[in-house]
Amino acid sequence: MSAPAVEPDPWLLSILVCPLTREKLRYDAAARELVSDAASLAYPVRNGVPVMLVEAARRLDAA
Repeated sequence: MSAPAVEPDPWLLSILVCPLTREKLRYDAAARELVSDAASLAYPVRNGVPVMLVEAARRLDAA
């Protein structure tokens, strides 16, 4: 049985930007990721804490 998801603080989400592009991020609650559409990267959110490292980000598929 997994632990319930911890959501990031809404205020924190409102001020975070992509470390690569400095553009705003959008939160994907279903995937628990912060998405940078400009960089095509998704940064993981672990236990409610965004991991804002480019090396930890998942590359989004180009459509």
